[in-house]
Amino acid sequence: MIKPMDIEKILTEGIVFKGSKLNGKKKEEKVKTKAKKKTYITGLHGSGSAKMKEEYRRRRANRHKNG
Repeated sequence: MIKPMDIEKILTEGIVFKGSKLNGKKKEEKVKTKAKKKTYITGLHGSGSAKMKEEYRRRRANRHKNG
């Protein structure tokens, strides 16, 4: 049960939410995405999505060459 003094303290001081303490260190790991890998960009690994994206990239690259 909450005591009346606790409620009064909450109203005057507010509630403080603190994050968890996980060894005090945050590891930043490199994230390698499929979108940056050569086989994915060129559509060589066989995915239909990658082949379509490669086609869009090719069209965008050639868009202003014929002008």
